[in-house]
Amino acid sequence: MSEENRDPEIKVTDRRRFSPEGDPLDDPVDPVETEPEQAERAQAPPMPPASFEFLVISLRWQAEMQLGMHGPVEGDRRQDLDGARHSIDLLGVLQEKTKGNLTWEEQRLLENSLTELRFRFVQAVEQTRQKP
Repeated sequence: MSEENRDPEIKVTDRRRFSPEGDPLDDPVDPVETEPEQAERAQAPPMPPASFEFLVISLRWQAEMQLGMHGPVEGDRRQDLDGARHSIDLLGVLQEKTKGNLTWEEQRLLENSLTELRFRFVQAVEQTRQKP
């Protein structure tokens, strides 16, 4: 058979997440991931453990970004007051729904975050109103 008439080579990749017996595989390999993606993932710092503190800090950071307290470039800090209000309200809901179920440290973190964010929100609204 000549080179032109040969069937193309077919590669089969097993993507099943379970063994033939039905047991889950420990570390299924994603063959679609490219080498640069693998290298990038290997260099990325590990994710912090999921915790109540991390949740509060994440929502707080999001609200601070929306208030323009942090930004990619010093002069390019944009505000999203509606988004900030929503993030602050989410923290308020979290405080209400977890009342009586938090450690002292968790309660203080949530209260302090809400107090500071609400103060910063009022400041941001006042600054917006003062601009001509």
